[in-house]
Amino acid sequence: MTLWPASEATDEPPGRRRALPYHARRAALAAVLAIVTYLLFPASPAVEFPLLEVGAVAPENVIAPFAFTVRKSDSDLQKERDDLARSVPPMYRFVPAALDSARADLGAFDRVVAAASDGATTEQARAPDIQAAVQQTRRLLLSEAEAAYLASPRQRTSMTSAVRTVYDRWLAQGVAAPGDVEEVRGNVLLRRGDEERSVPADSVATFPSLVSRARLVHPDVSSPVADALYLKLIGAFFHPTIVFDRPATERMRQELRRAVDVNKYTVRAGEKIIGAHEVIGREDYEKLRGLREQMQGVPGGLQAVMRAAGAILINLLVLSLLGAMMALFRPQLYASMRQVLLVSLVYVTVLGAAAIIAKQSDGLLVELIPIALAAVMFSVLFDPRFSLVAAMVLAYLVGGQNVFRGTNALFLCLIGGVAAAFSVRVIRRRNQAYYSIATITIAYGLAVLALGLTLGRSWQEMSWSFVLCALNAIVSVSLAMILLPPAEELTGIDTYLKLLEWSDLNRPLMQRLSLEAPGTYAHTIAMANLVESAANAVGANGLLARVGTYYHDIGKLKKPQYFVENQSKGRNPHDKLKPGTSAAIIRNHIRDGLELAEEYKLPMAVRAFITEHHGTGSIAYFLDKARERDGATPVNSQEFAYPGPIPQSAETAICMLADGVEASMRVLNEPTPDKIREVVDHMVRQRIDQGQLAAAPLTLHQLEMVKAEFVRVLSGMYHNRIDYPTSSGGVTSEFAAV
Repeated sequence: MTLWPASEATDEPPGRRRALPYHARRAALAAVLAIVTYLLFPASPAVEFPLLEVGAVAPENVIAPFAFTVRKSDSDLQKERDDLARSVPPMYRFVPAALDSARADLGAFDRVVAAASDGATTEQARAPDIQAAVQQTRRLLLSEAEAAYLASPRQRTSMTSAVRTVYDRWLAQGVAAPGDVEEVRGNVLLRRGDEERSVPADSVATFPSLVSRARLVHPDVSSPVADALYLKLIGAFFHPTIVFDRPATERMRQELRRAVDVNKYTVRAGEKIIGAHEVIGREDYEKLRGLREQMQGVPGGLQAVMRAAGAILINLLVLSLLGAMMALFRPQLYASMRQVLLVSLVYVTVLGAAAIIAKQSDGLLVELIPIALAAVMFSVLFDPRFSLVAAMVLAYLVGGQNVFRGTNALFLCLIGGVAAAFSVRVIRRRNQAYYSIATITIAYGLAVLALGLTLGRSWQEMSWSFVLCALNAIVSVSLAMILLPPAEELTGIDTYLKLLEWSDLNRPLMQRLSLEAPGTYAHTIAMANLVESAANAVGANGLLARVGTYYHDIGKLKKPQYFVENQSKGRNPHDKLKPGTSAAIIRNHIRDGLELAEEYKLPMAVRAFITEHHGTGSIAYFLDKARERDGATPVNSQEFAYPGPIPQSAETAICMLADGVEASMRVLNEPTPDKIREVVDHMVRQRIDQGQLAAAPLTLHQLEMVKAEFVRVLSGMYHNRIDYPTSSGGVTSEFAAV
């Protein structure tokens, strides 16, 4: 249900609503929306070749009018390139200089040890000098036993000769560093000079295998010191002669990546893409799609401009259907540019999401088009009938685009949009969103089942499509609930949820009213019951009537003691004031109420109750006192009248009537049902005679229903009570405190 703002329902003065600028602004907005739609879907909606889905039957032959190619998708192309690059084996190269470095390091070590051995006479005395010299020059740590072993010229020569033999015999053939090829599986490319050959990775010698072979030429197997020294020297001066050539490997992989053909299919001119009555396969579908893309790019110059203009005009004509509906059947919505702008923004959101879906390369997931987002928002903000038409227009606008022609987008959008439009009317409970999601999901499910049975789809395909539709329903409804508050602020529309928030009596303004003006608060609560009951009886908005009544007299908070319901018996500050001053105070509670409404950000629909609940009626009590005081001097009656306006809605009119009736009931000594009925008839007749109900949309029959409801509620409020015996602590009509 739509709750239109009473004072800002439109952005245009009534006298200009038929003027050309009034409609021109809305037409310009529609044109902008049509252009945005074209930019999102640059292909014309009217193309020569419909794009049918996989599994559909072609209605006619499709012959290629010219040669064209179908490019691979970015993901497929990248996958093919990566697969081909992974097929390139790692490349290793032989480094002769590494063998020379190993030999040179070993020779330098031998010379250092020999030089250090010349200073002392015994081998034990030479050991510290050898340790220090080797550590300083070669940065190699030797134990004292190892240094003593090398102090012997014979043992040193035998040890270095064995290490040199290992390098010359096996390192010269090629040895890789530890861990360089252990993780490689399959073959590797080994390049030695200009020669390149493929060898198994496990056949490439590594340092562990070099150590194993070195034991064949061990110089002193029986000595543990010699064994440790032997292995230490082999590792210390080892330089791998086979190294991984990463740049060469990457270069070869890049060459293979560049060699992959970007085209998936090549179609010649005159080639039959699909024959009449043939089932469309995946290859046929991709060729048809490629042909459409080529057809869109063929025209140039003036023809391209004309095609774009035609596409924009088609979009504009579709949008004009919604504009005509708004102008004829929803004039309040059409008159508010803010609300028209919101409709446009929601359309752009859905169209943008559809455009993102259209850019997919692995099939169109039309089930994800969020048409339900628009329908739910329109139903909550406006009404289900408008939402139905708006969703159908949007569904056709999306489904009619080139990329979605021949798909099920139009059918699914229509079903989902219509279901969403009627799944939400007035959100009264938090769990109502679940019902909407369930309704939309069920509608989508039936649509998917119907399409699946018609096209012969598998249950797996239908299940996946249903999952996507259910996800669409959940996201669309959830997003709509999130976007409702900013949409309310933009349009000025007060939804049921917003009014429900303001119906809380614990809000600061109502708390102030109960504490600072308790009489006005009691009057307000009693009135709210009357107004809500009567509003519901005539089909008006009962919640709006109750909430508006809560805040209709908040202006009395500024000077509560000047209003009779808040005064102690026998104390009336007006007794010391002139009638004109008193009337100004009473009249100004309307202005003060609007100031408080602005300060506390009351909804616009609620603010109407502040200004309209007295209409332009006179402040009769002080007007009579002024006339009595001034005698023959004329009194300006405008100073003793409320500023108005008169009630513009059924809810504010009922509030006006209840205000007078409830106040009058407080002066009756015995409010019997007959007296109540007489008071109600009198007050309603008085307001009619004063012209206060002239602008309110209430018929005479509805006024009779309002009066009957007033009598019913007031009779219950003021029913007689029985006297309880005083002997048991009761109270009688003759009660006197002891």
